[in-house]
Amino acid sequence: MNEHDAWITWEESGTAHRARWRSESQAMPATLLPADDTLTANAAFRLVGEGTGLLWRGDFHNGRQLLQALGRRVDKAPRVQTPRRSAAVPATAPVSADAAAAARDAFARHRATQARRAALLGRVLLQFEADHSIALRRAPDVRAAVDEAWGAPDGTPAVASLRELQGLVGAHEWRKKGVDVPALKGRIHPHFGVFSPLRGEYLDLIAQAPLPPGAQQLAFDIGTGTGVIAALLARRGVRQVVATDLDPRAIACATENFERLGVTPQVRVVPVDMFFDGRAALVVCNPPWVPTTPNAAIERAVYDPDSAMLRAFLAGLAAHLAPGGEGWLVMSDLAEHLGLRTRDEMLHWIGEAGLRVVARHDTRPTHPKAGDPSDPLFAARSKEVTSLWRLGVA
Repeated sequence: MNEHDAWITWEESGTAHRARWRSESQAMPATLLPADDTLTANAAFRLVGEGTGLLWRGDFHNGRQLLQALGRRVDKAPRVQTPRRSAAVPATAPVSADAAAAARDAFARHRATQARRAALLGRVLLQFEADHSIALRRAPDVRAAVDEAWGAPDGTPAVASLRELQGLVGAHEWRKKGVDVPALKGRIHPHFGVFSPLRGEYLDLIAQAPLPPGAQQLAFDIGTGTGVIAALLARRGVRQVVATDLDPRAIACATENFERLGVTPQVRVVPVDMFFDGRAALVVCNPPWVPTTPNAAIERAVYDPDSAMLRAFLAGLAAHLAPGGEGWLVMSDLAEHLGLRTRDEMLHWIGEAGLRVVARHDTRPTHPKAGDPSDPLFAARSKEVTSLWRLGVA
């Protein structure tokens, strides 16, 4: 069932109410209880822990403070400490079986903690009026942010979590100001639900790798998302780039970014799954890097169960490469350090697809978590290498 077809019901002041349930990551609570400023944080924590949804009727800013108080209570559980990387072990050393098992266990616990936190905090709920406004004291005007994520109002009230609203507002701000991409010499404006290109190291690899012969005429960008890779290829002088994606939000986002950057004459967006018909001298793909199940829709850009997109790209690449062409696969080896995939498995998939490694260009991540020893996954993140694999037909 589409989440837009789900309805949540509750009773308030002796009257039955009904509204659309609007959430892309949160399960609808079986019980909904109106709550206001008289509810203590301890009582709220007990209720959400029992699975009760709290429909906030008090002051909007007090609702935000309640959410923060719940977050502190959720986070009181002892944090799992993972060992730091030994300076004596090279970052590129193979992951031992014992280290892989320990990393998988730490990752599983981290994901379980994240999921529990999201579930509990996601039970503080808001009612949105038919025009997407919020009828609470001191509530901000969030209609523009909500319209961008949900579409135009359909004339019915809705219920969603306060935490999800914060995500909508944050996405709205990112969409307005954009993300600076030095390799592009421009900004990318991500839409809600489309993963933002905040990690620029892989874009530097794409900007610097030598284009194979013929790539100046035609290239494919598989799973374009915000369109950042397609735009970068266009800026590198590729005359025609075909960017593919199936997500309507990604298609709209990429199209808008191409217009902003002035590369629309060079780039065509095609709504297909994976490959466009035909062959190109260059086919680029930046699939999700971690083979596990996402907890929310936005995580599909990071988590790829059973490496499905990676394997589909490798399996279909040879049939879409022009003679002498290259497939550029952008991948982090974080999954290897988390014990979720081995390097031998990936090399096997490459060979099985009739491909060979022409070259590989590596770089280190520059995001803050890579150097934060307090991060639960620091042992894996500190070893991470991001690579551009240049693949050709064997």
